Amino acid sequence: MQSISNPLLLSHFTATSCIGRGLDGTLAALRQRRGGLTPCTFDTVDLATYTGEVAGVDDVQLPAHLADFDCRNNRLAFLGLQQDQFADAVRNAIEKYAAHRVGVFIGTSTSGILQTELAYRRRDAATGALPAEFNYGKTHNAFSVADFTCRYFDLRGPAVAVSSACSSSAKVFSSARRMMAAGLIDAAVVGGVDTLCLTTLYGFNSLELTSPQACRPFDAHRNGISIGEAAAFALLERLPDQPRDDAVLLLGTGESSDAYHMSSPHPEGLGARIAMQDALRMAGLQPADIDYINLHGTATPTNDAAEGKAVNAVFGARTPCSSTKGATGHTLGAAGGVEAVICALALQHGLMPAGINIAQPDPAIEVNYLLDNHEQPVARVLSNSFGFGGTNCSLIFGRADRS
Repeated sequence: MQSISNPLLLSHFTATSCIGRGLDGTLAALRQRRGGLTPCTFDTVDLATYTGEVAGVDDVQLPAHLADFDCRNNRLAFLGLQQDQFADAVRNAIEKYAAHRVGVFIGTSTSGILQTELAYRRRDAATGALPAEFNYGKTHNAFSVADFTCRYFDLRGPAVAVSSACSSSAKVFSSARRMMAAGLIDAAVVGGVDTLCLTTLYGFNSLELTSPQACRPFDAHRNGISIGEAAAFALLERLPDQPRDDAVLLLGTGESSDAYHMSSPHPEGLGARIAMQDALRMAGLQPADIDYINLHGTATPTNDAAEGKAVNAVFGARTPCSSTKGATGHTLGAAGGVEAVICALALQHGLMPAGINIAQPDPAIEVNYLLDNHEQPVARVLSNSFGFGGTNCSLIFGRADRS
């Protein structure tokens, strides 16, 4: 199969979630098979569920000139941007390419909706009006985090917020790739940020999708998701003539929209299968070329079963795979970005991370699900992100010296 896309370089990347701030913390947690899910104590929530809360977000102070953007989502974004010298890398890219030639593509599902929830509590008792200082456009609005990122770096290139449920921060890689291919930009800040709020916690609970324990993807007795929060970013650039041997490349992207149901996946995983096949086609790869699959793996009965059927249809039951949501929780609009970074770590450090919290793999799902970490050279990996409404995205990453 011949590639139909030039690879792009992930020159820098970082992730902050409940398992750690930055790459070192994330890698250590994966190697130790340590999760970050704990019983929910978030705000006023009274639910028997587990969450993946990032400690210290409320203590983050935004720069004074960006105070109008203050909300939990943008505070977590700012915290994430400070890790692994990522902000310095973006500034170097701006100096290299110019501010109007660097784009911003950020995925989120609920953005700063918590800020509206807090404002609603303080509405005027007589008129119902929200507080005068509440700034919907710079806090709650889905574009808020992309706007915040642009203003923080003083970027003047294209800026896009993608809100396609749980595929959001995977699809930003596709959006950035297309703009780079069109010659509109030379580099892109891509990623995802989502934070805990009452709307998602009570909303998923009302759908009977939350688990009363830390979630168990692909377990025979899995019973729902654990909601987490995270910020993950990558800097995409064109591939240099001589990249480092361990450089991580974006080899292919695949997207589909099967629109089977508002909240349930196609039972045979049709859209998921199309996304994976399209990613392979773009990368010019065969299924046997993929060493590891980071599954969407939400731990709901229907989602895991449908994804398992799709993976089996494309890859058979040979390719090692796992879901890392047992460690991070489901970070919703940030999940694709977090798991892209986990895939990059897998490539650079020769680690296939096992799924955790699993007691008995579901025998009805015929995939090679990892129960123990495998430490061995990894050349190419695929990451799945599937969202409500049948919005699906698969990404393929590879090492420069093995792709």
